[in-house]
Amino acid sequence: MKIALLIIDMQIVHLEGVPQSKIDKACEYINHVSRVMRTAGHPIIHIQDIEGMTEETESSYRTIEEIVFESPDQAVSKAYSNAFWQTKLEETLAQHGVERVILAGFAVEHCVQFTYNGAVERGFSPVLLQNAIFSRHDDAVAAAYRDRNLISYPVVEWLMGS
Repeated sequence: MKIALLIIDMQIVHLEGVPQSKIDKACEYINHVSRVMRTAGHPIIHIQDIEGMTEETESSYRTIEEIVFESPDQAVSKAYSNAFWQTKLEETLAQHGVERVILAGFAVEHCVQFTYNGAVERGFSPVLLQNAIFSRHDDAVAAAYRDRNLISYPVVEWLMGS
């Protein structure tokens, strides 16, 4: 089964004011799983929210330096909370033969969950990467863990044959 990792909204503008400890913890898990999946030939897709971006603010919409972006990773820009809505994400996943998506990133109560729902609506089987989703609100993460399917990095390693 082909699996893709979707890294959502890990951008400077969105993470301003978020405690660095939350960012560092999520990045550790995201980068580890990215490396494992990349090595096994599964796609890594960085979702970048460009809603409200202007020429003057473009630099603040870059992905934070803590997130590793390597070849053959891809980027998909979005203007709405659901990364599937009016983007090339579904087409990109179909080109790779993806059946399951692992979601990671910020903010779990907004773009991560809306993209999770969009994946369900389009027939992809989504899971949240444990310890790699976060929010300004701890209760949002707890609710996502309670209400959504999760996967841990050891399970990803096992699926990838690591």
